[in-house]
Amino acid sequence: MPEKWKINGTYFEACSCDVACPCTFFSAPTDGDCTALAGWHIDNGNFSGVDLDGLNIALALYSPGHMLEVKWRVALYLDETASEQQKNALTQIFTGQAGGHMANLVPFIGEVMDISSVAIDYEKNGKQRRLKVGDVAETEIEAIQDQTGADVTITNPPLAIAPGHPLVVGKSKKLNYKDHGLQCEISGKNGFYAPFTYQGN
Repeated sequence: MPEKWKINGTYFEACSCDVACPCTFFSAPTDGDCTALAGWHIDNGNFSGVDLDGLNIALALYSPGHMLEVKWRVALYLDETASEQQKNALTQIFTGQAGGHMANLVPFIGEVMDISSVAIDYEKNGKQRRLKVGDVAETEIEAIQDQTGADVTITNPPLAIAPGHPLVVGKSKKLNYKDHGLQCEISGKNGFYAPFTYQGN
């Protein structure tokens, strides 16, 4: 019998593409490949009775070409403050084993490089977001604005981490990642943030 679960909170990502990332529209990456780092903060979460409130998760992703034409390499980072039960629940959710939206992304993934527990700092401050993942990754983004000072948003993109929620478009102040043979140290590139809601089917 499928597990009953639901989580919601906020997420953001930064990647190596120009603003706004063409991969979101199933176009080729700006520079031929795409390195991305995404983070989630769970405000409210329950997985078959396991409380997931307040936990953070991060995912590093590398696509060596067009995201529909190549397989992605990913590494999943779980909040080191989580209990074993919580880590098991997060693993099932974010690897797609428990169904829900993340299961839709599994066919794109060719290699899960690692699943590890690390210190994850997720900061939300107005139009800024910051994520630090142990000593392997750090990123910071800030929303861009239109001529009136309003957020620039994308609604219902073909490739979405937070379906059902408009993406606020941002630009990175930094994106540093070094793990599993991958290295990225850039700034001034794409960022998105949005609320998210995932649940078992």
